[in-house]
Amino acid sequence: MALRIGFLGGGFIAHHHGKMLHVSGTAHRIVAVHDPDREKAERFAAASGARTVATEEELLDAVDAVYVCTWTSEHRRLVEAAAARGLAVFCEKPLAFDLGEAQAIVRAAETAGIVNQVGLVLRDSPSFALLRALVDDQASGRVMSVVFRDDQYIPVQGQYASTWRGDVSKVGAGTLLEHSIHDLDLLEVLFGEVVSVTGATAAFHGLPGIEDVAVAQLRFAGGAIGTLTSVWHDVLSRPSGRLMEVLCERGFYVLEGDVWGPVRSTRDDGEVVFDRNGIEAELGRRGIGYRNPDGAFVEAVTRGEPASPSFADALRPHLLADAVYASAADGGRPVAVPSGRPG
Repeated sequence: MALRIGFLGGGFIAHHHGKMLHVSGTAHRIVAVHDPDREKAERFAAASGARTVATEEELLDAVDAVYVCTWTSEHRRLVEAAAARGLAVFCEKPLAFDLGEAQAIVRAAETAGIVNQVGLVLRDSPSFALLRALVDDQASGRVMSVVFRDDQYIPVQGQYASTWRGDVSKVGAGTLLEHSIHDLDLLEVLFGEVVSVTGATAAFHGLPGIEDVAVAQLRFAGGAIGTLTSVWHDVLSRPSGRLMEVLCERGFYVLEGDVWGPVRSTRDDGEVVFDRNGIEAELGRRGIGYRNPDGAFVEAVTRGEPASPSFADALRPHLLADAVYASAADGGRPVAVPSGRPG
């Protein structure tokens, strides 16, 4: 039977997941949506074929799995409500305002024994998969330096229209937590554990508690040093842009864009630029697959198997974000990052 899915939240990111589910080819039906904003719920229902419901409880009683796509302050409450019913949960990133709240969400899911997945979807990006393969190639040597810039216009406007991202009581913080939690996760996936960070933040939009510039220096266990610059600006023609430059002992690699690059590889034997077709071909040549993360969630729930990345996988980027904020609050003091999953 098709998995019955409900959406708590019907905004921009809910539409994204709805589209990804639609093209996943999995056996599912989006049956219900609830959003405090009736217009958002109705737009999502029209696009997905779901029905709108008046309450969270009505939705939870009608589904096998739920997507939590609300503002961050509601995540723990809604995950706990779904877990109490034994429902599988896909929760958007960031899980929570800080590591402590994220750990509470992990405990709720693990105690209930539910299938759970977090929206760190860039782990499934084909361009990052190719970059990882290039960096891991022994011919590249050791990673020496990483420069990562992530920018988009502040998402209280434009196609995102997430006015709640300007309310610290709903979002918790600004660009580092809300947007670049992806980047902190990717940096460790690609280059190994971070052992220490320094941080600095700034605010230009005058939203209390919401930084729109964050810069972190990260030292990796393997010896590399990286920088992450995360910016929310007002250039509405740039909805999202990521640029990563990786210098290894015998290779230089540049990635532009979130999903399909291009990826540029420079070694002594010359330069190769992989566009979308080139990325697909090179991943195929190397036997590296990539997946639809929403389809993978449905398959995991259907089979009763663990999903990935799980809520527990989100704890490391939350640990890093907390450390960067702590450093910034203390004038850029280096903050040590313990190894392994936070206890």
